[in-house]
Amino acid sequence: KTGGGTGFTFTHLRPKNDVVKSTGGIASGPLSFMRVFDVATDIIKQGGKRRGANMGILRYDHPDIFDFITAKSTEGILSNFNISVAITEEFMKAVENDDEIDLINPRDGKPVRRVKARVIFDLLVYNAWKSGDPGIIFVDRLDRDNPTPHIGHIESTNPCGEQPLLPYEACNLGSINLSKFVKDGKIDYEHLKEVVYTAVHFLDNVIDMSRYPLEQIDRMVRGNRKIGLGVMGFADMLIQLGIPYNSDEALQKAEEIMSFISKTAKEKSRQLAEERGAFPNFKGSVFDQRGEPPIRNATLTTIAPTGTISIIGGCSSGIEPLFAVVYIRNVMEGTELLEVNPYFERIAKEQGFYSEELMREVARTGSVQHVRGIPEKVKRLFVTAHDIHPEWHVRMQAAFQKYVDNAVSKTVNLPYHATPRDVEMIYMLGYKLGVKGITVYRDGSKSEQVIYIGDSRNRTETTPPSVNLNLGNGFLNVDSEYSGGCETCTI
Repeated sequence: KTGGGTGFTFTHLRPKNDVVKSTGGIASGPLSFMRVFDVATDIIKQGGKRRGANMGILRYDHPDIFDFITAKSTEGILSNFNISVAITEEFMKAVENDDEIDLINPRDGKPVRRVKARVIFDLLVYNAWKSGDPGIIFVDRLDRDNPTPHIGHIESTNPCGEQPLLPYEACNLGSINLSKFVKDGKIDYEHLKEVVYTAVHFLDNVIDMSRYPLEQIDRMVRGNRKIGLGVMGFADMLIQLGIPYNSDEALQKAEEIMSFISKTAKEKSRQLAEERGAFPNFKGSVFDQRGEPPIRNATLTTIAPTGTISIIGGCSSGIEPLFAVVYIRNVMEGTELLEVNPYFERIAKEQGFYSEELMREVARTGSVQHVRGIPEKVKRLFVTAHDIHPEWHVRMQAAFQKYVDNAVSKTVNLPYHATPRDVEMIYMLGYKLGVKGITVYRDGSKSEQVIYIGDSRNRTETTPPSVNLNLGNGFLNVDSEYSGGCETCTI
């Protein structure tokens, strides 16, 4: 009722039509329970100001995996759920080798039947291409980085996938606006260090100030004291540094910044441990096993999508590239506002090619790449999510993941004409580069989305109620609360 996000694994539920010995009846399966949770979310959110959201996860070897993968192929079904298939490196190797795998009944751990891993993978790829669901999470990678394996195993994440958590665990997230740390064409690391110290201290305080709905949650949160400090405004920072998003230099900068934030956050957390004590479950943790000094928080870093808070911060969302350079934002009562990226506007005026007419021309697609009158060097710098090859999305996610304790929420944007083969390439690249999850979104693949690029809206069957479209203007239109990232949610 407070608009929180929850994650569930339905892997332990017996499959549909499994015999229930105690009653002689048959089980209804995981999807039936997901529908119950979905309706409950609908009912609860009616009295709130912000909708709740859920992540639903099922392992690839559950007997109902085929029904799960296709569960959201019809729009409007499970609308309060993002869904992801929990896969492993072992599964991906089976796909590569065209091997068979066992589908296992969680009730007794016995195999039900054998199927080709490639059959599951191809269905997963096709449905992600068709509708954006499901995503994938590498559940073995999530649990491999579990700092408290003696407490439990990680099998699920929050709705956008960036925060893996134990059963009944919650986490406080916060993001630093990187666009504020460029000084004289360089990153001001001294200032960044101060802010990281403050942010870690603040998020640790939030744990103690919060009230949790269940005793189990309170106990788990205070026992591990996980926090998730991340970033937003990364694309804006690159622009100020004169670095194109789709470049090796940008990848190097991502690793440089995130490694600094991670190292600095650990320093502060260890200082807090000296003052306040280590997190209560420290004994037996991976830190304890490695003989490391006490630390206040079991995890420290997470990259969230920041779809809403980046609007407040006036910056690009998360680690995403710009979603548009110029666009029309639909606000209350049908009012349309022309929004121009402030860095682009400044450069356009400084270099003498700014005009209202040019800005409206860019707003037709949001991209500057095919607009006359803009210098090539400027075009190279102001690339959007749909301008860059999907491979750069994955590589950027992997660059940040190297220095993030938890996970990274990142959407790989695809044009309307992308193929399932493109999605397969993205999944395989993510697997090889070590990411913990992948979400793809093909423009126009849902009839309800918060941003429309060019004419993609005309390929859909209905006009989304959350977007006020003027079909005659030909401009890129976005929802009033959208700033980039996942185009199907504003979590």
